[in-house]
Amino acid sequence: MKKRLVQFFFLILLVLSTQVFSQTNPVIDAFPKGTILHGNVNYNNDSLPKHLLDIYLPANAKGKVPLVILVHGGGWLGNDKYADIGYMKKTVGEIVSNGFALASIDYRFSTQAVFPAQILDCNRAVSFLFDNADKYHLDTKRIAVMGFSAGGHLASLMGLSKNDNIEIFFMPGSNKSFTFKAVVDFYGPAELLLFPGNNDPKSPESLLIGAAPLMRPDLAKAASPVTYVDKNDPPFLIIHGEKDDIVSNKQSQLLSSWLKLAGVQNELVIVKDAPHFGVMFDADEVRNKVMSFLKKQLN
Repeated sequence: MKKRLVQFFFLILLVLSTQVFSQTNPVIDAFPKGTILHGNVNYNNDSLPKHLLDIYLPANAKGKVPLVILVHGGGWLGNDKYADIGYMKKTVGEIVSNGFALASIDYRFSTQAVFPAQILDCNRAVSFLFDNADKYHLDTKRIAVMGFSAGGHLASLMGLSKNDNIEIFFMPGSNKSFTFKAVVDFYGPAELLLFPGNNDPKSPESLLIGAAPLMRPDLAKAASPVTYVDKNDPPFLIIHGEKDDIVSNKQSQLLSSWLKLAGVQNELVIVKDAPHFGVMFDADEVRNKVMSFLKKQLN
C-alpha cells in the first residue's frame, strides 16, 4: 500500500511539474486563440479555495453552447483544476475548437473533508453553472461530464446518481434541475471494495470515506459508482490503460459490465501499453473517440 501512496504523490508532482504557473491561468495556451476565460469563479459563494472553477468558452460562439465539465484526478487528495489539462492539451483544445464550453472544477480533498464532500462540491458546481447559464452562454440541455482517475470516479458518480436524487449528494438550496447527456470516464475507480488497499486505513480510498472499505462496506458502497447503475443512466465512454498499476482496468471492465446489464449505452476502450495517466490518452485515436462521442451525444 505504501507503494501505491508513493505512486499517487509522484503522479501529482509530475503533473504539477509540467505546468508553468503565472498570475493568470497556467494552461490557457492549451486552448485555441481567442478562447474566452472566466477564471477562478466561486461556485458556492464562500471563501474556500477549493470552491472555484474555470470556464473556457469558444471564441465567437453564437447562442448557447454545449458544456463539458472536467473533474480532475489526484487520489481525492491532491492536484487541481489545471492538472489533467496539462497532459490532455490537444483534447481540451479540440473540445473548445469544436464549439463546446469547458468548465474545470476544484473540490475539497479527502484530507479536508470526507465523502460525500467531494460529490457535494461537484454537484454544487454544476448547479452554479446551470443557474448562471445565461451569463456564460451555456446550453443547460446539453451537459456532459468528464473525469480523470479520482475525477473519473466522481464524474461517473455524478452521472449515475443524478437520476436517483440522492439527497446527501447535494448542498442545501442547490438547483437539481440539471441532467447529464453523457459521461467520459478516464480510468476512474468504480467499486471501492475491490481496491488492494481496502483493509488499509491509510489508503486513498480509505481516506476518502473515513474508514477502510472492508471495515465499512456501507460507506464504500455509498461512494462506489456501480451502486447507482440503472437503465435511466446517460451513455458512457470509458477509457483505461492496459498497464495501469494504480487503478486496475478491471474497475472499468466492471462498470462497463454493469452498464451493459442495465441496458445503458457504453463503450470501453483499453489503451494498449498505457499506464495510469499521461499523454498516451491525448493521442489521436483516443481523442477521436472522445470527440465523436461528445459530438454524438451533445449535438
